[in-house]
Parts: sequence; structure tokens; C-alpha cells
Amino acid sequence: MALLEVQHLRKSFDEHEVLKDISFSVEKGEVIVIVGPSGCGKSTLLRCINGLESIQGGTILLDDEVISNRTKDMHLIRQKVGMVFQSYDLFPHMNVLNNILLGPLKAQKRNRAKVEKEALEWLERVGLPDKAHSYPRQLSGGQKQRVAIVRALCMHPEVMLFDEVTAALDPEMVREVLDVLMNLAEDGKTMLIVTHHMEFARAVADKVIFLDSGLIVEETTPAQFFNHPASERGRKFLQNFTFEIRKK
Repeated sequence: MALLEVQHLRKSFDEHEVLKDISFSVEKGEVIVIVGPSGCGKSTLLRCINGLESIQGGTILLDDEVISNRTKDMHLIRQKVGMVFQSYDLFPHMNVLNNILLGPLKAQKRNRAKVEKEALEWLERVGLPDKAHSYPRQLSGGQKQRVAIVRALCMHPEVMLFDEVTAALDPEMVREVLDVLMNLAEDGKTMLIVTHHMEFARAVADKVIFLDSGLIVEETTPAQFFNHPASERGRKFLQNFTFEIRKK
């Protein structure tokens, strides 16, 4: 049984249909990378899965339970489907540790000592052991994004969604964040990642979904997509990244 299923999902903004009959499934421990041109619906798809956008058709299931278009308990669903955005959204008046602890303590009512121990262990793993008591203004963009990832992980989500988490970073900070995602993949975390870094996508993905104009054009292995894309649209898209991919 798939951990997450998207069935015939449709999403519109007024008269504009952004996602058109999207269907795919995600197995536990699987890493799916979603790629495609700007405006094709990648970020909207993640926002629909996380319940930040209502949908006009179809169904989204987690553990065989419908999670789409729920209103009363959507906050509980978001604890199971964590999301990290382009912007870090850290509270500037709280230090790093308190930013991380807020959700587990307030929303999940967990034991502070246990959550704090877990948070410090994660900060160690992402290379920020000395930043627990720093404030967001004292961190680089890459450091803030790693804190945002730890904050999401400490909620113990079943699925993690990453929406272009390196888009707002300077080039030298991108690698430190991508390395964290690679380590999470090696740990067996279930992840959906939207990215424009094709080299990273090929390295981390178990499956690649190529979106264009709100449709899944290809859903295949990284080797198949990057070496022998089945669609003409996929081939044209990858022409922009040919040098990046071949130099690896």
C-alpha cells in the first residue's frame, strides 16, 4: 500500500486550471523529485498535498485516509505532512531552539526535555551545534533553511515536502542545504522535492515526475529521464541543463 496517493487531482485559480488530472503514489521511504518549467504547477501541487490550497477535483490520501479538502482537523494532517518553503519563516524574536520547540510543545504537547534533546541532536547532524541560542538575524540564509528543516523534522512527519528550498540562497549556501536533503534520503525519509537543481535531482531521486502546463508528462526513474527522456517536451527542458548533467 502506498503511503501517499494523489488521485485525479485538479486545481484551479478562478478560470485557470493549474493542475489537470494529476495522479501518482509515494511509497514509504521513497524520494520523488518534481521538476518542470516555471509556472507548471510544482509548488501548487505541494501546497495542495499539505492542505494549504483547496482542490477542485480528485482525492489525496495518506495511509489510505482522505486528507484533501478537510477543514476541522487540517492542523493534525499538517503534522503528518511537513513542509519546508523557499522562505524560512522563523520567528525573529525567538532563538533557534525555541523556534524548533514551538510546534512539538504547543501543538503536540510533548515533553520538553525529550524534544529539546532531539532538537539538539538534529542541529548537530545538520552542522549547527553551536547555533541553538542564536537568533535568526545572526544566521546566514543556508543556516536559517537548515533550522527550518530541523523544525519540520521535530514534528515527526510521515512525509516531508520541500518547495525549492534553495531558491532564495546564494550559490555558496546551496550545497549545505542539499547535503542535508541527501542525508535525509539516505536515512529513508519519505520526501517530495521540488527543485531546479538537476544534478541534485538525479542523485537523490528514486523517481522523477516531470510536470508541464499542469500535467504529468513523464514519471520515471532518474536514469531514464535524464539520459533518455521519453517526451519531446522533456528533451527540450533538459537542453537547458545538458552541461550540468554531463559534467558529473
